Amino acid sequence: MKTRLMLLSASLLCLGPASGRADDHTDANHAAHPAPHLSQPIERTSSGSVTVGGKSIAYQAVAGTLVVHPHGWDDSEDTVHQEIPGSDAHAIDGNPDATASMFYVAYFRKDARPETRPITFVFNGGPGSSTVWVHMGAFGPRRVVTNDDTHTPAGPYRLIDNPQSLLDVTDLVFIDAPGTGFGRINGKDKEKQFWGVDEDGQAFTAFITRFLAKYGRYNSPKYLFGESYGTMRAAVLVNDLQNQENIDFNGVILLSQIFSYDNSVDEPTQNPGMDEPFVLALPTYAATAWYHHKLPQQPTDLKAFLAEVEHFASTDYLVALQQGAGLPAADRARIVERLHAYTGLPADYIRRADLRIDGGEFSKTLQADDGMTTGRLDTRFSGPVLDPLSKEAGYDPQSASISSAYVSLFNDYVRKVLNYGDGLSYRAEIDIPHWNFHHAAGGPDSPPSDGPANVMPDLAQAMKTNPTLKIMLNAGYFDLATPYYEGIYEMRHLPIPAALQKNIEFRQYQSGHMVYANIPSLTQLHDNIADFIRRTDNQPASGSPAP
Repeated sequence: MKTRLMLLSASLLCLGPASGRADDHTDANHAAHPAPHLSQPIERTSSGSVTVGGKSIAYQAVAGTLVVHPHGWDDSEDTVHQEIPGSDAHAIDGNPDATASMFYVAYFRKDARPETRPITFVFNGGPGSSTVWVHMGAFGPRRVVTNDDTHTPAGPYRLIDNPQSLLDVTDLVFIDAPGTGFGRINGKDKEKQFWGVDEDGQAFTAFITRFLAKYGRYNSPKYLFGESYGTMRAAVLVNDLQNQENIDFNGVILLSQIFSYDNSVDEPTQNPGMDEPFVLALPTYAATAWYHHKLPQQPTDLKAFLAEVEHFASTDYLVALQQGAGLPAADRARIVERLHAYTGLPADYIRRADLRIDGGEFSKTLQADDGMTTGRLDTRFSGPVLDPLSKEAGYDPQSASISSAYVSLFNDYVRKVLNYGDGLSYRAEIDIPHWNFHHAAGGPDSPPSDGPANVMPDLAQAMKTNPTLKIMLNAGYFDLATPYYEGIYEMRHLPIPAALQKNIEFRQYQSGHMVYANIPSLTQLHDNIADFIRRTDNQPASGSPAP
């Protein structure tokens, strides 16, 4: 299953220096530099400014790559180093192990002391997605402009200064997963070495430790931000960093969480007897039907309505599903009517589905009479049905509506403003058909499980070994890829002492998987995260200018 994320907004064409565009004098030797070899660590530096909260923030931007190795690699092994012309970096040749060249874009506030300035490592998910979406749609100094819940027309697109950038409270490092973006993987068994739950976690662990050393940020307040599969990565990563590398983090910020694939509503019928996904997705079905006015009776208060649906889902509905074929006919009829009232789906359809409708079936059926398919990443979006006779939706209208704007504008921005990428191809997403979901819960030296990946033990261990670690879960009501109630359920079932539950906080928004695709929700997201960082950075004045 792939839980991809996407969003962007902006048009580079109208930007001048006052709007935060990189200074023209930056990296004067760039034109003389040849396109870098894909496995070489290299960087480009530029400068800009952005206004957040009415205050101008000057920043330095660094676009580059770091080379990392699989878990267990010994840096004392014989290795041939080759100087890179025009750079202080080295290419690594002759090493039999696989390597990953991971692309990143970092933004450092110029008037802050690095030793006290918070730093946040940000990544999207997939597996197989770059971090273009949250970079250009949420927290970078530039933001892509897209339509709120309809298809964004083809270019030219607009890129604007981002007043919701998190540069007001933290430096930012946007990291692309191995094999995505401008990064590439090379060497023996490269796919096996980097494409898996644990392998990916170790690559990011190596990247962050190298980054902290390269830029002298070991003593800064540190945060992880992961979206979608990136939340699974964040749970593995914070545990590995804290308990393998002895690097404690102040906080983990999660958006659109999935920790256990047993809870996915994508194709739960392939796992018969596991009814939890239908329970956890029901509130999102209800929110979606409410948004599209498909309910028999339209409530006025969405939050109150969802609280009612959550209670029904976790009580009467769950009990009914657990009875299976033993559910009495009268009780079955009563549940069918309640599901019809909460989802707007035809009662006969619910009856024939045996009370169990997965995400693809819901997307295809809710607006079928109108000839429309409902979005998956963001159910506020709709698009024409591809196949009227299919059982499930054949595509995601939200992805189709906004992806071109994000990818097009980033390709302009990274070359024209960040001065990186000439002669190279940027891979926004890659297809990974054989991702290794076998996971060694608790750390890379533990035995891997044979079942679907579940990283709840990883976050639990990180919280128990660092009881000051704070967690923030953000979710959209209209997210069918990772339903918001699923995240709440997983957090409330972490194997941690009850006292540590106070370290977890929850925020929901009237948006989808990419909460930031809705501007009011993006504003709330920024404000909530900024407040979270200020409360947890362990210093009296976060991000204050140097004296």
